[in-house]
Amino acid sequence: MNGEKSRGRPRHGHPNYSRYSNAFTIRGSGVRRQRPRTDAGGKSGPNTCRSATRFAADSVESNSFLKSDIDTRNTAFNAMIDEIEQVAIRSRAPLLLMGPTGAGKSQLARRIYELKRLKRQVKGPLVEVNCATLKGDGAMSALFGHRKGAFTGAAADRAGLLRTADTGVLFLDEIGELGLDEQAMILRAIEDKRFLPVGADREVASDFQLIAGTNRDLAACVADGTFRDDLYARLNLWTFALPGLAERREDIAPNLDYELDRHAEREGDRITFNKEARDRYLTFATSAEARWPGNFRDLAASVTRMATFSPAGRINLDCVTAEIARLQRLWRSGKAEADALSNLMTAEQLGALDPFDRVQLAHVVETCRACRSLSDAGRTLFAASRRQRTSTNDADRLRKYLARFDLSWADIAG
Repeated sequence: MNGEKSRGRPRHGHPNYSRYSNAFTIRGSGVRRQRPRTDAGGKSGPNTCRSATRFAADSVESNSFLKSDIDTRNTAFNAMIDEIEQVAIRSRAPLLLMGPTGAGKSQLARRIYELKRLKRQVKGPLVEVNCATLKGDGAMSALFGHRKGAFTGAAADRAGLLRTADTGVLFLDEIGELGLDEQAMILRAIEDKRFLPVGADREVASDFQLIAGTNRDLAACVADGTFRDDLYARLNLWTFALPGLAERREDIAPNLDYELDRHAEREGDRITFNKEARDRYLTFATSAEARWPGNFRDLAASVTRMATFSPAGRINLDCVTAEIARLQRLWRSGKAEADALSNLMTAEQLGALDPFDRVQLAHVVETCRACRSLSDAGRTLFAASRRQRTSTNDADRLRKYLARFDLSWADIAG
């Protein structure tokens, strides 16, 4: 899966909610599913074997649906999607989707909603909220609504996003950005299905199912007092961590095809690779050299650029070579290096590093995150030593290097 829109999803307009109109989206769903035929008397078949076969087929269909029909190959990711499919169908409890920006949380939330619609578990809309855009006094009004005259400028009643999501699904993306007051009201709305709009003296009801997304470590946010522990406990029943693209390199090829399909649907122009160009791009994209800090958003942007620069309909080797150079330029920034370390080390630890050690350690961390194991990372980082036969145990050498900075493979691979 990628981090953007799902293929074939109906488009709906955004409601005009003042300056917060870009903070959220409300979607219905046009998908419908035909009921399987039954025998007279309502029986599904002559024996339990046929029922079991149908159940298995439905499960595979649901699983593929959540992956937007992308033939993903990463074993851990596919196992996680199996679990999400079961939870989505069998539980109404909140889901928490964790993962880096661009890992596909928004698209997965949309597919979960559409699956619930297919199973007739919800009939209301999907309301998507980017909590990072809800700041200041207007956040309460946007989420919970207000009564006319509640504050200056409140010229009419406003339902609010939670009430709009009644009988549907509310997706709170970047929930870690909400203030503590908003978090408290969200918790009450989850547990009691009721909340108090701004300026109201009577509660209103809304029965929605919640999906939350975050790129933060909410447990750490609880520890530093920026996220409520009771809300975290409520969200933490079903938590799924989506891996970044660099952790799913075997899935780059099928997602490359998916992005080309999306481009064709969006632009009405079918673009393909010639074989040499495709092989060169995938060789780079699946190598440790390709960092993919923006994950599937980086991949989508890369495909869009190559397709745009291929008016004849074929992406050739020159186009791929130019795109690889462009990606390397975009990724070569000190900020990305600093971010790689800031998630692992305290400000005091970073301040104690010499600039040389900081640059070198950042490169080692990025390489480790792009590799599947400590041994794989060691072979990549000490490739020249291996060729010269001066290194006999690359994994142990890397382990000792990381220990100099009080780091371990488990800290980095997380």
